Amino acid sequence: MSDSNTPDPNTSGAPVPPRPPLPDSGATGHPAPSTPGQAESGTPQPGNGWFAHAPQTAQHPQAAQHPQTAGHHAAGASFSAQPTDTHASRTTDAKVGSGKIVAVLVAAAIVGAVSGLGGAAIGNDMFAANGTSVVSQGSTTVTVNDPDTVNQTTGIAAKTLPSVVTISATSSSGGGTGSGVVLSSDGYVVTNTHVVTLDGASSDVALRVTTSDGKVYDATVVGTDPIYDLAVIKLTDATGLTPITFADSSKLNVGDTTVAVGAPLGLSNTVTTGIVSALNRSIQIASSAVPDSGEQQQDQGQNGESPFQFDFGQGQQGGSSSSGTISIAVIQTDAAINPGNSGGALVDDKGDLIGINVAIATAGGGSSSSSEAGSIGVGFSIPANIVKRVTDEIIADGSATHGLLGAMVGNAADAQDSDIAGALISDVTSGGAAAQAGLKSGDVVTEFDGVPVRDATDLTAQVRALAAGAKASLVYVRDGKTLSADVTLGELTE
Repeated sequence: MSDSNTPDPNTSGAPVPPRPPLPDSGATGHPAPSTPGQAESGTPQPGNGWFAHAPQTAQHPQAAQHPQTAGHHAAGASFSAQPTDTHASRTTDAKVGSGKIVAVLVAAAIVGAVSGLGGAAIGNDMFAANGTSVVSQGSTTVTVNDPDTVNQTTGIAAKTLPSVVTISATSSSGGGTGSGVVLSSDGYVVTNTHVVTLDGASSDVALRVTTSDGKVYDATVVGTDPIYDLAVIKLTDATGLTPITFADSSKLNVGDTTVAVGAPLGLSNTVTTGIVSALNRSIQIASSAVPDSGEQQQDQGQNGESPFQFDFGQGQQGGSSSSGTISIAVIQTDAAINPGNSGGALVDDKGDLIGINVAIATAGGGSSSSSEAGSIGVGFSIPANIVKRVTDEIIADGSATHGLLGAMVGNAADAQDSDIAGALISDVTSGGAAAQAGLKSGDVVTEFDGVPVRDATDLTAQVRALAAGAKASLVYVRDGKTLSADVTLGELTE
């Protein structure tokens, strides 16, 4: 994934010049000039971004100190939905209650086609100005009071909402709410492990799932993956659900527009917008559900309390104390993600899934007060490509595998004589993946599988993102020389 920024041509505050008249393409054969402020590639410019909130779940053990994060969780998805038919008609004959609108089923394709155009243009394409104020598509409802001024986010919301659900989890030890994303029409849904286990407090949680149109289902856990905080549940006797469509999260750019959809604070069908703030980011989070693995703990390489917390949802407190930490690779976004967004969808400007919302940063470094509750513009989502791999494995086998490097690592920048950032290898396991690749104590890994490594958390997160047995390349520094190696990962065991 690249980490480039796309500059906003209008950040200077200078007025945008009027659109020049279109040339007669029939006479010249040349295409019309692009609209000022719109990239040549057709990529939406900053300011046109869309975000969706993540679902909420049971409270974290530190929920008392972090009331804003209590009970919220995030979930992921693994099945690819059918692609939107980009050739579908944009007629205004689709029924919406007693009114008529353009078929919202093709909202994503329409939005992509009109990227950069004004709200009126999108409104004329998508919604008929017949006095209709509510637009419905399948299992979702979107309010439109002025069809002439609807924007792209309206179309994204109409496409995404049917694929996002609200999850209620209860047990004798507590309860909470979170979100989930539909993977299949027959009821497979991805969410977070911390949602369906109340952050490790219970292995026997009763789940009730509400779809965007108000239908309620019982659900059972298919499998959990505490290493990447993902879980798959199955709705009982569900049919005709709308699966999410997956995007390729490896092709994201910093500055890409995003939309978050979920149930923050229990408010289902909530939509927020933002941009991709950073890529190739890794965070370390305390988790009561993580297996007690000695190497897992030592791989983290970070000391002190993490400012990152699961965005727990409404309800009673879940897990009582953290038994460990996990390191996960994430997409950073400034879309508003609040307690209850956990497990919800982060989608792109086509309404396709780019990530599952999982955590937020707190201003108090892990000890925030109620005055600091809620979004501070720093939220995190598990990339869709990782979500798909993990959830596919869970559905097929009941669990997911994760790579193991077979090395003890720390932060190179913490060493007194260090002049480079990276993951410092302090020891290697005999016969392990690192040893077989020729790595030694004192080597500093600076890149793994094409992703920059700046500390131990980066390396651990990237290794765990891959399946057991996966092959990867890495770059390391030894005695001032930059070298490379290929590695075949082992399997992390509990």
